[in-house]
Amino acid sequence: MSFFLSKIVFYKKNMSKKILANDGIDMQGKALLEKAGFTVITENVPQENLIKSINDCNYIGLTVRSATKVRKDVIDGCPDLKLIGRGGVGMDNIDVAYARAKGLAVVNTPAASSHSVAELVFAHLFNCVRFLYDSNRKMPVNGGIQFNDLKKKYAKGIELKGKTIGIIGFGRIGQAVGKIALGCGMKVIAFDPFLPEATINIEIEGIKQKIEVKIITISLEKLLAESDFISLHVPGGNVITKKEFDLMKDGVCIVNASRGGVIDETDLIAALNSGKVMHAALDVFENEPSPKKELLEHPKISLTPHIGAATEEAQERIGIELAELIISQIS
Repeated sequence: MSFFLSKIVFYKKNMSKKILANDGIDMQGKALLEKAGFTVITENVPQENLIKSINDCNYIGLTVRSATKVRKDVIDGCPDLKLIGRGGVGMDNIDVAYARAKGLAVVNTPAASSHSVAELVFAHLFNCVRFLYDSNRKMPVNGGIQFNDLKKKYAKGIELKGKTIGIIGFGRIGQAVGKIALGCGMKVIAFDPFLPEATINIEIEGIKQKIEVKIITISLEKLLAESDFISLHVPGGNVITKKEFDLMKDGVCIVNASRGGVIDETDLIAALNSGKVMHAALDVFENEPSPKKELLEHPKISLTPHIGAATEEAQERIGIELAELIISQIS
């Protein structure tokens, strides 16, 4: 084979392994894919142009995070697509069963972001118990003239130590939350219909010995009744409504860093206004990227814009794991 002909063959082979990382991919993952002979394009394509772009550019793989939706229309409209990859845990923005029924590989990275999400949960919990979310709003405006008034207002914080945290959904992320909670001196209880028990391994830096803590999961009703703090880590569904709020302790604090809609937002606002829920912390919302104004302006809610997995470390792990999955699926 001539040099010129071999270059054409290499070019065609390389171009036939094109991946559109529409919501981006970490540089480490991109480098792994390129080393394996893939061409990786990270330019974001608007949702309305996605089908045309995939077909025009001959992409055989599409990776997304939470922004891009891969529904039936995209799957049907892109017959040469071989793989859909989700950088993260939940795949509610992908019609997974339909895609697999059509012969596409669908992969995600459930383990890579667990610790980052767990740390954000506790950032919110510390925020709530020491009123930081509100203090950070008021101090820049009134701290110079109402310092003593604000000091009095925020002087009734509580400690997490000795309190009970109920974790709904006790998979990788739920267990990572439990690990931090145990380190804070909290009692951990959990509900998971698919997991009767789990053992958490705690490793302390500089100490070789592992501490194993077995958690026996309980009923949702019992968890709601006993928890001082509740953290949700489920893939979807309307899990917390007025019915569940009524079963909770008065003055509970609730965190949702899983999926929008897991907590009924109208019922949450009512529970906050009545005092049933003392504080709420939300990283996800029903109407992303346009959350309800009542949530954004509520004085008892700590807010972040869906950044649970948005750490440099997690994104590197996600990129590498996603690249390895793609390489294993597409030869």
